[in-house]
Amino acid sequence: MTENADITEHVRQRYAAAALQLTDVSAAAGESCCVPTDLGNGEVFGSILYTGGEAAEVPEEALLASLGCGNPTAVAELRAGETVLDLGSGGGIDVLLSARRVGPTGFAYGLDMTDEMLALARANTAKAGATNVEFIKGRIEEIPLPAETIDVIISNCVINLSADKGAVINEMFRVLKPGGRLGLSDVVAEDHLSAEDRIQRGSFAGCIAGALSKQEYLHTLAEAGFVDISVDYTHEVAAEMHGAIVKAVKPAGGA
Repeated sequence: MTENADITEHVRQRYAAAALQLTDVSAAAGESCCVPTDLGNGEVFGSILYTGGEAAEVPEEALLASLGCGNPTAVAELRAGETVLDLGSGGGIDVLLSARRVGPTGFAYGLDMTDEMLALARANTAKAGATNVEFIKGRIEEIPLPAETIDVIISNCVINLSADKGAVINEMFRVLKPGGRLGLSDVVAEDHLSAEDRIQRGSFAGCIAGALSKQEYLHTLAEAGFVDISVDYTHEVAAEMHGAIVKAVKPAGGA
């Protein structure tokens, strides 16, 4: 295998194991890669900080399977009738919440490369009775959807896991409609940290070693053609590494 393929397979195996361990609450919670130990700050967008109302909207298994660093549905400003795509959708919590936000005239896709997570997400969809939802298998570097078909892309602590983030960001730009937008939660490094510094703070599959710096994120999004870009830290997940909200817009005129 190439180095990138090795990274992808390691990530796949980790999240497959997390899906299979879901029935053990402590094991599932322990797998979360991006949530800080200290959750005393009420402003933190942590994966276990979905509101009580949101938690009640989805099956318990979907809530427990959330291994991310935020709540992208809280910042994506979803509107009725929109088509949403969640990259690395896991057990489906953000897809199911998005489906409720966009309503019966909208639609929510979830994309994941892990069979075990897809099976869990589809089971959760059936339990939730959601009909405006589809989970598809694929890699976020090669999104299996046509160009200019998505209004909003969300993702919860997944972009950092990709071995080719430039490809992911270019693909996001491709599938978004003109005027479409990103509302992502991700782990982001402070600008002065080198790649070696990030490796010392944690593993690739643990959401640390593969994180972009803030300036790298801003630059890569701009290179792809996005505008109105922002990367805002929300909480620290490791020394000088932060959960962050990432927003950007595809220009209404397209590329």
